[in-house]
Amino acid sequence: MDKKLTGSRPVAVPARRLARLGQLGSLTAGVAGNMAMNGLAQMGRGQRPVLKDLLLTPRNVGRVADQLAKMRGAAMKIGQLVSMDTGDTLPPELSQIMARLRDDAHFMPPQQLRQVLNTQWPANWLAQFQKFDVRPIAAASIGQVHWVRLKDGRDLAIKVQYPGVAQSIDSDVANVGTLIRLSGLLPKGLDLAPYLEEARKQLHDETDYVREGEQLQRFAALLQDTPHFVVPDLHPDWSSAQILAMTYVPGRPIEDAMSEPQEVRDRIAQRLIALTLRELFEFGVMQTDPNFANYRYQPESGQIVLLDFGAARDIDPVIASQYRRLMRAGLNDDVALLTQIAEDIGFIGQQTDSNHRMQVIAIIRQIFAALKDTLRIDFAETTLPQRLQAQGLALAEGGFVPPPLPIDVLLLQRKFGGIFLLAARLGAKVDVMDLLQHYLSDAPLQAGAV
Repeated sequence: MDKKLTGSRPVAVPARRLARLGQLGSLTAGVAGNMAMNGLAQMGRGQRPVLKDLLLTPRNVGRVADQLAKMRGAAMKIGQLVSMDTGDTLPPELSQIMARLRDDAHFMPPQQLRQVLNTQWPANWLAQFQKFDVRPIAAASIGQVHWVRLKDGRDLAIKVQYPGVAQSIDSDVANVGTLIRLSGLLPKGLDLAPYLEEARKQLHDETDYVREGEQLQRFAALLQDTPHFVVPDLHPDWSSAQILAMTYVPGRPIEDAMSEPQEVRDRIAQRLIALTLRELFEFGVMQTDPNFANYRYQPESGQIVLLDFGAARDIDPVIASQYRRLMRAGLNDDVALLTQIAEDIGFIGQQTDSNHRMQVIAIIRQIFAALKDTLRIDFAETTLPQRLQAQGLALAEGGFVPPPLPIDVLLLQRKFGGIFLLAARLGAKVDVMDLLQHYLSDAPLQAGAV
C-alpha cells in the first residue's frame, strides 16, 4: 500500500436506510425520465426508440455510476459484481453502466470519519497516535483505508467501514435488483433472484471485519513458508466490528510492474496463477475478489503483497473435485466426459437445448485446446478472450439461458477471469500446463512452493 489516492473526493456516506432508499428511488426516476425524454425526441424525428439505446446515453450511464459510487456499500458492490470483464452472467450493455465503479470510490469527509472512529475506539484515542492521515490511501465499496503511526512506533493501515452499509445490505440489494430488472437488459428467462441472494450473503460476510481478520490470519499461516508473498499482520488491539487494523505494508500498484523486464512480469503472473490453483486444490479456501487493487508489488524485494480478505471463502471439496475432473477431461478432449462434468458443475442443464449444449462444450474445448497448443501462453497476444466473448454473446442472442450456478462456481470463474486479465495487463508469458499437471491426479497433494 502507498499513501496516495487520486481521482476521488470527500462525499458523506448516506447512513440511514430511508436516505439510501430515497437516493435509489430518485436515481430510478431520473433515469426513467431521461429515457422518456430521449424516446419522445426520437419519435419526433420519425425513429423507433430502442430500450437499451435509451438507457445507455452518456447522461444515464454517468447518473447511475455516480449515484452508486456516492452510496457505496451494497449498491456499489453489486455494480462492481455485474461487470462482464471477469466472466459474470449479465450482458455487456449493463456492464457498461457499472464499469466506472471498478475505480476507487469517494471517501468520507474527516468529520464523518471521526464520528465512526469515536463509536469504535475508546475516548481520547487520538492521543495515542503520532500521525493520522485523514485522507485515505484507498477507498472502495465497503470501507476506506488510512495510514497511521502510533506513538509506540507501529505503522498501521486502518480499514474503516462506512457507516450504515452493513445495516442497509438487504434493502440495497433488493433496490439495485429492481433497478437492474427495470433496465430491460436481462436475458429473457434469467432468474436474477438466486444471484441477488448470494450477493446479499457475500456482502454480509464482507462487512464482518472480525471474520475478515480471521481470514487474514488464516492466509498468513497458509503462506508463511512462501516468502514471495506478503500478508499484513492483524493488530487486534485497534480492530473492532467496523475497523480492521493491519501492519502497513508499502507497495506499488500491481499494474506498475508492466514496466518491469519480461521475466519479472512472467514470474508475477506465474505465482498468482499458481496461488489460485493452490487455493482451489490445496487450501480449500480462496480469496475470491480478483480486483487488481488487492495485489501490490514491491520492486526491491520482488514480493507480492496480498490484501483484502473479506471475500475469502471456503470452497466446497465436491466442486474442487469437479474442476480437477473437468481439467483432465478437457486436456484429454474427452467430449462425452467433458459434457457430463459440465452438467454436474452447472454450466449446462438437462433441459438445455441440444444446440446450445454443443456450443457451450465447444467454448470449453477451445480453452483447453489453447492450453495444449503452446508451451507458454502469451496472455498479451492471445485472442481467446475476444473469441469466447463473441461466442458467449451469440449464445445469449440465440436464447441460451444458463442454469443458476452455485455461488462457488460463479466466484471461481470470476477469480480465474480476473487473474487472466491481470496476466494480460502485465503482458506475461506463462507455462500454465506445467502448473496444472500437479493437480491432475487424485492422489493426495504434497505442500509445494507457489
